[in-house]
Amino acid sequence: MKVKYATILVADMDQSLKFYTEVMGLEIDSQHNPHPGLTITLLKGEGDAMVELIENKENPQTGLFSVGMEVEDINTTVKKLKSKGAKITQEPVPITVGTLAFLEDPNGAQIALIQHHKQ
Repeated sequence: MKVKYATILVADMDQSLKFYTEVMGLEIDSQHNPHPGLTITLLKGEGDAMVELIENKENPQTGLFSVGMEVEDINTTVKKLKSKGAKITQEPVPITVGTLAFLEDPNGAQIALIQHHKQ
């Protein structure tokens, strides 16, 4: 598995983007609006891992949400993790950029597993 994202839930996307671009020096990689009221922005710096900011106007929350791991085959990975006793909190589901699943570490931290569509 490859660390791909740190996901942060934000209250104000514009304010957060100003901080992460102007103060932290990250660049906007892409922005997505899967449905009204939900904005997802991916920011990149050096290296492959990105910061993912999510603003959900219908259910506003803030703070670190999850760490995202990119996998080659999500179904095989989930099956293997289950066999090792991992607590899967969301089975694989299709999303706009691929397939997503979640598991929880012993401390309750969320780990997102994502298999991106092949390009």
